[in-house]
Amino acid sequence: MPSPPQSEPRTINVDYLARVEGEGSMKVVVRDGTIEEVEFGIFEPPRYFEAFLRGRRFFEAPDITARICGICPVAYQMSSAHAMEMAAGVTVDGMLRELRRLLYCGEWIESHVLHVFMLHAPDFLGYESAIHMAADHRELVEMALRMKKAGNRLVQVLGGREIHPINVKLGGFYSVPSRADLQSLVEELEWCRDAAIKSVGVVAGLPTPQIEMDFEFVSLRHPSEYPFNEGRIVSSKGLDIDISEWNDYFREEHVERSNALQGWLKSGGAYHVGPLARYANNYELLSPLARKAAEDAGIGPVVNNPFQSIVVRAVETVFAIEEALRIIDAYEAPKVASVPVIPKAGIGHGATEAPRGLLYHRYEIDSEGLIVEAQIVPPTAQNQPTIESDLRAVLEANLELSDDDLQWRLEQSIRNYDPCISCATHFLRLDIDRG
Repeated sequence: MPSPPQSEPRTINVDYLARVEGEGSMKVVVRDGTIEEVEFGIFEPPRYFEAFLRGRRFFEAPDITARICGICPVAYQMSSAHAMEMAAGVTVDGMLRELRRLLYCGEWIESHVLHVFMLHAPDFLGYESAIHMAADHRELVEMALRMKKAGNRLVQVLGGREIHPINVKLGGFYSVPSRADLQSLVEELEWCRDAAIKSVGVVAGLPTPQIEMDFEFVSLRHPSEYPFNEGRIVSSKGLDIDISEWNDYFREEHVERSNALQGWLKSGGAYHVGPLARYANNYELLSPLARKAAEDAGIGPVVNNPFQSIVVRAVETVFAIEEALRIIDAYEAPKVASVPVIPKAGIGHGATEAPRGLLYHRYEIDSEGLIVEAQIVPPTAQNQPTIESDLRAVLEANLELSDDDLQWRLEQSIRNYDPCISCATHFLRLDIDRG
């Protein structure tokens, strides 16, 4: 459908956008070819997790926060566990630490594959959904489903079940797998490694809109490993802080259109968390095979095109599978499944890398081990201002498109971030007013 003359009002309404988690809205106002307003709103009701954590026992936090998200519960468990262990002065290391990285590998695999092939690839290929895409790309969809199943299986073996795992506890796990349990996963993970390398080539060949953004990438950085659970918070523009300094450098802002707080640097700028940020800040810490996959796909050590996030997610999938195989190969069951964590009054901070980006937790607990205050900052809340900035840039570059094509491009732009507003199915209501 052609665009109407600029003198006529132009309105596009989309009540719901599929292939994301949660519910939200977007409003764009264009008058006489000039973009006057771009708003990315979240209208899903608040979920009050921070409020009802108050008064709960400190060791309940991993199980409670895991319920925030059905796609990345491990991230919530790990951030809360690290925060509580920090408050108690406990460090989990050795094979228990490795098992936590292995559990994170499973979450990255299943989440990245779900996003790349089921939620985002249809945008690039012009399909309404992965089901529609499967009619023409059956082999690709079947490969993706098998890869995702392997990630789910890894979470199940370590976490007790695929969704909302129940085996994580402060200090480690309730039980640990035998070497045979993990070895049983190797053959399928080796198949997945080959499939993941193939996947990088597939998504690198998708028709990609060309746009370059000046992002400030924020992520964890560890001195010797690509980050999952631990590290300092760094940015591509010079920030380098301990996770306990989060509130000294970042702020959250409530805006009327959103039931999620928006994240900003206190220096005034928006910032970007997620695969592009991790990749830019930690490229040299990827495994050689993952780096080669990136090179073969034609992407350098920094990617500023948000539409190429699909390629970086595929590269991270290669890494996660390799890391899982490395940990399993060296695994010897630890003598104990957890170390003691005794509560004491204090404040603990935890930050880990959810598939969608940096996830920060802060807890204050009293001497009886009860939670006094809780702060949880999820990736999508942090990315909201950056998403709006992307939308403005995409609009400026595509105003000549028809209503239908422009709507498609804007939805695709939002899905670059794999936004997880909650665990729901739809989130976007789009209103474009061209007066």
